[in-house]
Parts: sequence; C-alpha cells; structure tokens
Amino acid sequence: MTLTLIIACIGHIICGITDCLLAYTPGGRFDMSKDTKDSEKMKKLFEKMPLRQIEVSMLLGVLALFMAGFGYIGLSRWAEGYSKTAGTVMYISGLFFIVPITAHHVFCGAVEWFYIRLGRTEEALDTVLTFFKKTAAAAIAYVGLLVFAVTLLVLIILGKTELEMWACCFNTLPLFIILAPTKLPAKGNIANALMFLGLSFIV
Repeated sequence: MTLTLIIACIGHIICGITDCLLAYTPGGRFDMSKDTKDSEKMKKLFEKMPLRQIEVSMLLGVLALFMAGFGYIGLSRWAEGYSKTAGTVMYISGLFFIVPITAHHVFCGAVEWFYIRLGRTEEALDTVLTFFKKTAAAAIAYVGLLVFAVTLLVLIILGKTELEMWACCFNTLPLFIILAPTKLPAKGNIANALMFLGLSFIV
C-alpha cells in the first residue's frame, strides 16, 4: 500500500509540473478565464511558446494521471476493508475522476497547441475556445474527486478505520481549502500529492 500511495504522490507532482508547462509561457503566466478575452494579450503570451513544451505536458500528464490512479484504487481497496459501501463509492468516484480528468488535461493542451499552429489569430482563438467549450464537460471529473475525498473524511470521522481524527488533515478537500487563497500553481495537484504522501506513512 505504501508504495502505491507514493507512486500516486509522485504522479500528482509530475501532473502539477505539466500544468505549469501549460500555464507558464515565455510571455508570462496564462490565465484561461481572463486572458482569452483579450486577443492581443493572447498573441503576445504565446508568441514564443514552443510547441514541444505543450506536447510534453500532454503526454507526460497522461502518464502522471495513470500513476495517480494507483493511489485512488489502492485507497478504495483499503477502505473496503472497513466499509464495503465506502470502498465501492471511493473506487467508482476515483475512476470517475481519473478518466475524464486525463482527457481534460489533453484538451487543455490541445487548445494551446492548435491556437499556435493556426497562427495565433483572432479567428484561431475563437476556434480553439469553441473546441474548449465543447469538451469542457470533462471537467465534471472534479465531482468524482470531491465524492472520493468526502467519503474518506466521513469514514475517518465516524471512527470506521483505525486512523485518529487528525488523519483528516491528509485529505484533498481540507488541503485544497487551505491552498486556495494562495498564489501557488497547480493547487489541486499539490493537495492530492500531500494527501497521498501523508497517508503513505499512516495507512
């Protein structure tokens, strides 16, 4: 189990790095929600962005999330030893997170890749944004992560496991709430990595 959780931790660390490869361009940090509203700013941001950087992010991100998947499956099997219902819910929600989020990561990279290849024009921006909106449903994966985290919290809080209450600190939900106000990149991956790292010592 320990090895499985450490692999998942490393997977989320790598995934966080791949997120940064997409977010940080030679022209500055890219903010999807803000920068896509300004065609000229987008053009400058991605003027010197190497396509190779985006390609590495997409491919390495798939491998990283595959590694992370071992942790979600491992924890769900561990939880099943205490509650079959909780274990099943965590297994299904874990897979519901990993599969769509992998697709979402690739789609995010594809948006940048095609924007550059299409010449960084206003028409190119409209095209890739339309594509992104059409595939945005993959972000529903975060519902799976939320269900997984809450189920694990409830299992510990109700005393169904051998873990002490303080073990709740090693959970994506409270960790993300703490990280959310900061300016750290890849907050979700940091929270997930810390969860798996912490639990690898006590599960």
